[in-house]
Amino acid sequence: MSLIVKIGKKGKRLVKKLLPEEKHHLSYARRIERVKTGRRICAMTFDDGPMDLPAAPDRFEGRSLTDVLLDTLAEFGAHGTFDVIGDTSENYPDQAGKMSSAAWGGIKFDHYPDIGKDDRGGAAHCERLIRRMLDEGHQITNHGYRHIIFGKKPFVYGKREYLGSVDKAVDDLSRLHQLMEERYGYQIAMTRPPHYVDKMQDGFTSYDVCDRLGYQYMAASFDGAGWLPSTLSSPDAALEAEVSAMVEPMRKILEQDSDFFCGQIIFQKDGCNMAKRTPVAFGLRKQLELLREHGYQVVTVAELMEESPFADLDRGDPLFDKLCRLQRDRAVAYSDNRVRLDQPMAWGELAMLLAPKKEAMGRRWAQIRRTGKHEHPYCGALEWCVEQGLLPKGTKADGLVSALPGGHFGPVEGFTRRQVYAAYQE
Repeated sequence: MSLIVKIGKKGKRLVKKLLPEEKHHLSYARRIERVKTGRRICAMTFDDGPMDLPAAPDRFEGRSLTDVLLDTLAEFGAHGTFDVIGDTSENYPDQAGKMSSAAWGGIKFDHYPDIGKDDRGGAAHCERLIRRMLDEGHQITNHGYRHIIFGKKPFVYGKREYLGSVDKAVDDLSRLHQLMEERYGYQIAMTRPPHYVDKMQDGFTSYDVCDRLGYQYMAASFDGAGWLPSTLSSPDAALEAEVSAMVEPMRKILEQDSDFFCGQIIFQKDGCNMAKRTPVAFGLRKQLELLREHGYQVVTVAELMEESPFADLDRGDPLFDKLCRLQRDRAVAYSDNRVRLDQPMAWGELAMLLAPKKEAMGRRWAQIRRTGKHEHPYCGALEWCVEQGLLPKGTKADGLVSALPGGHFGPVEGFTRRQVYAAYQE
């Protein structure tokens, strides 16, 4: 199965290269994979924890996996981002699937750290580990209370239960948000949807879930590996191969380009791989050694976004400060976190700049509730702008701007996104 998953991922990457580039839309919630910076800083993220079971194999005197990761980060003066779950003990009845398959931790549900050991993982059970993360300056993000996928994912998880609606997804994430707030006094600001399943069956997506909760969508730009098991029969040889899969790609990339990881977010796992081993317990140190050799500081995703909140705009751009202010309550970046300042501005994008967030979101949500379909992302903002007389009735969202409404803009020489934002009067 692990081989099938590997082949499937390679095939997906190939298809992505061959197909036309995915069309992105302006969004309040953006998929944060990396940010633009010339500084040698990057983020390291850890999914599915905390895990209060020993690393496997245990070569750390019985310390929990999460403690091993925290000890390693502390040794290097690094801060991690832990994408935690709440509690999977409600995910029954269920049974474990075949080892080294995607269903190893449950056929109908995910169970972390394992079937029958749910009370050894998650924020609801591992208070000591959560408090240690917070005390040592790490960031915590929301990976779902029960770690249930938002929608169908038939190829890999055909038998998995899924939430299916925006309300159920919001309720699930809200449980963990509330737990972290009430028990730990911590305010979560980001989520990584379980297994990156975005579309739900009611016309909404994970971006809508983020908008409802005031979150950003945390993704990753580099796979730290280790989560896929080796097919070698010897456990020791398999572990060695898994650790090598974590380290060697990073080593080769850094040898070719020492700046490669500037602003990147690296994915790791705070848990077992599909063979119930934890190569991350051994490989993380080697990765951090490589990054240190090349002058990198490992920071939280929140700290990375303080450097720049955008994937294609850094502090050297004259519009940087203005767009940083605007993005707090206006959708000025696309769902892939790019600003694309040199593109012509579309009418729907102009509407997203002018319409209050509450109006743009509320009206679009109402339309989706009525139709059950994935309505145009700018439909709510356009409707409001037409009602206010800012745009004429019948304005097409994807048409290109040829004039600007009075009262909101200074002089403008053209209608690229850069020119319009520069002329906008805050």
